[in-house]
Amino acid sequence: MRNIITIFGSTGDLTIRKLLPAIKRLLEEKLLEKDTLVLAIGRRNYQTVEYLDFVKKNSPHKFDVDFIAPNLEYFKLDIDALSDYQRLNEKIQSYGETRRVFYLAVGPDLLTSIASNIGLSNLVTKGDLNASITFEKPFGQDLISAREINGLLWQYFDEKQLYRIDHYLGKEMIQNILTVRFANKIFEGSWHNHAIKNVKIIAKETDTILSRAGYYDTSGALKDMVQSHLLQMLALVAMEVPLSYQSEDLKNEKVKVFDKLRYDRKSLVIGQYEGYLNEPNIDQDSKTETFVFLKAFVDTPRFKGVPFYLMTGKALEEKESVIIIEFEETPEQHKWDLPLKTNKLYIKIAPLDGISLTLNSKVPGLRNDVEQVDLEYCIACNAVGNMPEAYEKLILDMTEHHKSLFTRWDEIELSWQFIDKIKQDIKDKQIPLTIYKKPSDLYDLITEKEEAF
Repeated sequence: MRNIITIFGSTGDLTIRKLLPAIKRLLEEKLLEKDTLVLAIGRRNYQTVEYLDFVKKNSPHKFDVDFIAPNLEYFKLDIDALSDYQRLNEKIQSYGETRRVFYLAVGPDLLTSIASNIGLSNLVTKGDLNASITFEKPFGQDLISAREINGLLWQYFDEKQLYRIDHYLGKEMIQNILTVRFANKIFEGSWHNHAIKNVKIIAKETDTILSRAGYYDTSGALKDMVQSHLLQMLALVAMEVPLSYQSEDLKNEKVKVFDKLRYDRKSLVIGQYEGYLNEPNIDQDSKTETFVFLKAFVDTPRFKGVPFYLMTGKALEEKESVIIIEFEETPEQHKWDLPLKTNKLYIKIAPLDGISLTLNSKVPGLRNDVEQVDLEYCIACNAVGNMPEAYEKLILDMTEHHKSLFTRWDEIELSWQFIDKIKQDIKDKQIPLTIYKKPSDLYDLITEKEEAF
C-alpha cells in the first residue's frame, strides 16, 4: 500500500531540519516504499521546484533535495479554506487505497483549525485506521486547554488515529530502557525499592531559548520539558512489568505510574538564567522558569519511598540527558574500612547514547585498596552506518501503524494534573525564582535542600 505523508507547516523549522531529512534517510535505507509521496502543504505561492530551493537554502546542513524530489510535491493551501482541503482530498483519493499520514508540524495555535478542517473535509474519516493525524507537543498549556483540544479531536477522530509525538520517545536509549530493565536478570531482579536508593532524571542544555521566545515564555521548563520528556522517562523506569510489549499494555502501566505520582513541595527549585529578560520579545516582568528541580515519589509497592530527582534547565554548564539509577549499599559494606561507593547505572541519552555501570573493584597491587570502575558501552560509538534520528523511527512507526512510542490521552491528562499542581503551588506558596548567572548558584541551593542529590 502506498504511503502518502502530508505535512502541514512545510516551510517551518521542524520540517526542514528534522522531517524531510528523516524521510530522505528512510527512503535511502529502503525502509519506506520507493513510491512514497510527500505532500508539502504551505500558503506560499510556490511550485515544487521553488519549494525545494527554499528547503535547500534554509537547511542548516547540506541537504540533497535532488534525492527526495521524485517523492515530493508542493501543494498550496489556505488553512482556513475548507474548499482547499476538499481539493487536497480529491488529489489524495486519486491515488486509490493508501496509508495516509497527516503530520501537523505547526504551532498549537493552528492545530485545532487544521484538525477540524481535516475532519470536515473527510481527509480522515473516523474509524479509518489507514488515515491518521500526527501532532507535536505541547498538548495544550494546562489540563483545561488539553481537555478542550482533545475533546475537539475526538469529535472527528478515534484515539487509534491520533499520534501524539514526544520525540524523546524515539531516541535510541529511551527505547532501550525497557530492554535494559527486563532483558537482564541482574537488573530485572533488583529493580525495586529494596535495592534502589534513588533515581535521577536529568536533561541539561547549554543553549538559551534562542529564537523560541514566543513559545517558551508562555511555557517554561515545567511545561516544555518536565510535563513531557522527563515524566515519560520516569514512567518507563517506574512502571510494572506489562502484560505484553504492545502499545496498549505499555501505556496501561505508564498510566498507573502517573496515577501514583506526587512531589515534595519543599524540594522545588525554580530558576531563570541571567539575561533571559534581555532576550528578544520577552516581557520585562516575566517570571518564566528556565530551570526546574524537584523530588518526586511513585507510591506503588515497587517504588514506594524511592526519591526520583528531576532536573532540567537552559544555559547550564553542559548538554547532557541521562538517567542515573543509584543502588543501595550492600549489607556487608559497613564492615569494610575502605571508601566504598554505591553502584550506579547510567542510561545516557545525550550527547552520546550509551550505558555504563559503576562498580567497586580492588586496585591492582599488594594493598587492599578499592576504586570505582566503569563498565561502559557507547551505542553511538559502536553503531554501524547511520545512527537513526528519533524522527526516523517515529515516522517509520506511523506508516506501519505502531503506536508504542506515542502518547495516549490518559497519559497526557495525568501528567498535566501533576504539572498544574506544581504551578499552583508556585503561585500560592510564592516559591521564589532564583536568577542564576552560573549553574553552581542553583546546585548549591539544591544541595542545601537535598543532601542526597
